[in-house]
Amino acid sequence: MISTWYLAVKPKVVQMTTQDSTQVPQPVAKVWTESDARSAPGIPVLVIVVVATLAAIALLVFHKRLASGAGSTALIWVSVVVLIAAVSAFRGLTAVVAGEGRAIQLFGRYQGTIRKPGLHCVNPFTERRAVSVRVRNLETTPAKVNDADGNPIEIAAVVVWLVQDTAKAIYGVDDFVRFVEFQTETAVRHIASSYPYDSRGTGALSLRDNAEEITQRLSDEISARVKPAGVQIIESRLTRLSYASEIAQAMLRQQQANAIVGARARIVEGAVGMVQLALQRLEDEGVVQLDEERKAAMVSNLLVVLCSEQATQQVVNTGSLYS
Repeated sequence: MISTWYLAVKPKVVQMTTQDSTQVPQPVAKVWTESDARSAPGIPVLVIVVVATLAAIALLVFHKRLASGAGSTALIWVSVVVLIAAVSAFRGLTAVVAGEGRAIQLFGRYQGTIRKPGLHCVNPFTERRAVSVRVRNLETTPAKVNDADGNPIEIAAVVVWLVQDTAKAIYGVDDFVRFVEFQTETAVRHIASSYPYDSRGTGALSLRDNAEEITQRLSDEISARVKPAGVQIIESRLTRLSYASEIAQAMLRQQQANAIVGARARIVEGAVGMVQLALQRLEDEGVVQLDEERKAAMVSNLLVVLCSEQATQQVVNTGSLYS
């Protein structure tokens, strides 16, 4: 009977557990965006603080001249209250320099950011965190990565960036400076492994032959990666791009061979054109009549002269054309 009851109840328990697990709400991260913080001009408040402090000191000095009693005690309390108010107002003063923002936080809650330079007065109980919004440079360390063809290359980049949203920079990530560094290095490695170093005449997009396109794609990828930190990427450039030392010599010989083949092809193309022009001029102007055998010999001699890397020696034929 007990086993029958257990078998009848067990499927229901499993079904309820599964249903409850699917209804658990998933945590959603709060995305903060920058807003203007409430503040008052700081210079008038500073003047009031100085005047109030002097007044409180004057009251403390004046009460000594009075006899002990209710009047003297009241002056003491008034001076104490004025001093406390002056100290609180002075604690609320915050100076914002150019190129810097102050994020205002009250009891752990973001209240806004002050970007206007000058002296401001805010709630004295708030915490003010300085965030630089100046333009910064970041140069990555040379990284050894395999390109799309599997060849090891060394690549590095420099990135110009600034903080655009101070709230995301402070509350969106743990350390936005290190976050930008890591994401930039990740983007550089990903771009380097997505394209070959050299297209080898295929016309495909490559790191060396298409620097502008690769730089633009690198900027777009870095911008997408650092977006949670409220960072704007102004510019990015590759500062180092070369084959790794273990294959640099082999790739250099390959590039030299490709250059030699290309130069040879260009020389042969030009030499053939010059031979065609010479034969056509001789035939049009009727300078000499050549049969096919002599044309072939003339073409051979001209090609040797034009395509040779070394200076050729001339041979003067003192006989007839056919001997």
